[in-house]
Amino acid sequence: MSYVNRVGDDVINEPAVATRVVDYHDRVRWGPIISGLLIAIATQLILSAIIGALGAGTVEGSGRPRTISPDVAGNVGIWSTIALLISLFTGGWVTARACGPMNRNTALLNGAILWATTLAVSSWLLASGVSGAFGVAASNAAAVLNQVQQPGGLNVPQQTPQVSAQQAREIAANVRSGLWWFVFGSLLGLIASMIGAVVGARSPRNGQNYRA
Repeated sequence: MSYVNRVGDDVINEPAVATRVVDYHDRVRWGPIISGLLIAIATQLILSAIIGALGAGTVEGSGRPRTISPDVAGNVGIWSTIALLISLFTGGWVTARACGPMNRNTALLNGAILWATTLAVSSWLLASGVSGAFGVAASNAAAVLNQVQQPGGLNVPQQTPQVSAQQAREIAANVRSGLWWFVFGSLLGLIASMIGAVVGARSPRNGQNYRA
């Protein structure tokens, strides 16, 4: 832009002001999320296999397998939950490392989506008749422990019993406890996934203007 100064007839040039362009890009990175999902599933399968093998070995080497099997099954469930948290933390870390530089908010977002994707995939596998991506070995170990409690270690055909009022209350209490434990474990898994993503996030280099 230029104009002529009437006093001295000097031409004054002013720099043109360019319109600021906003760089827009997606904050959700599905490629790294899928990578983190696969790592989380693989880690959980390996840890569940180790935990299930240790639990079965404890029952095998015990002189009173029917007595200790409920305690072993409970310990297997607790350690399977811990293994789930470890696997989600690892998956979140891998998701963040597979992405480019990002800030903490973007890392938390991708970690939360990894957790939701993992929960959806494992639920779909469970509904499809698969034991579930999470806790496959633990489910098999629980079935073995239940079989140990049968006389002679054999599957005994069971007839449909008449459920009393007290038994119905106990069943409802067990279902309630299981659902609350699922909610609590899921929230812990969300936190583990998000923490792993934050830990694995790479900060932008000095002088690099990157906001995602």
